[in-house]
Amino acid sequence: MKIKLYLKSLFIMAVTAGLIAAGGLFYNVNAQPAAFTAVKQAQVQQGIRVKPLTVVNSPKTYLNKTIIMDAKFDKFSTLGLDYKVAYRSSEKYISFLIKRDDTSFNIPLSEMKLFLKRDTAEKFIDLKTDDEVEITGVVFSDALGDAWIEVNELKITKKAPEEKKS
Repeated sequence: MKIKLYLKSLFIMAVTAGLIAAGGLFYNVNAQPAAFTAVKQAQVQQGIRVKPLTVVNSPKTYLNKTIIMDAKFDKFSTLGLDYKVAYRSSEKYISFLIKRDDTSFNIPLSEMKLFLKRDTAEKFIDLKTDDEVEITGVVFSDALGDAWIEVNELKITKKAPEEKKS
């Protein structure tokens, strides 16, 4: 009788351990305090504020996350469009480049592929090189080791000074 009870207990423990290991039994358990969870959810909804070079240096870290960056606009482009691995159609999207912020030279940050829907881009047709912008978007791929970002929101934070004609 004792052996039968021992084997039954052993079986229950093995099944329970298997369920725990598979994540099935305690899948939705959240041991974090409610205040911490609320802060994390707010960050996910609003986005994580980062520098563009930080995202370029480790795109996997930000994969499928909403990020917010400040940058200087460089120019609209077709860079990265219609690439099958990280597909964004050239019929529906336009890409744009921002400037590197780690140099005083005029160099675009081509390792970051930024995609904006064409109907949204039409509202920003007057953007000029060196206009300061705030970009909110989701890193949807790290193909080729680059950061591929679908821009959800673009704000002009400061217009570049007008060039004086000689």
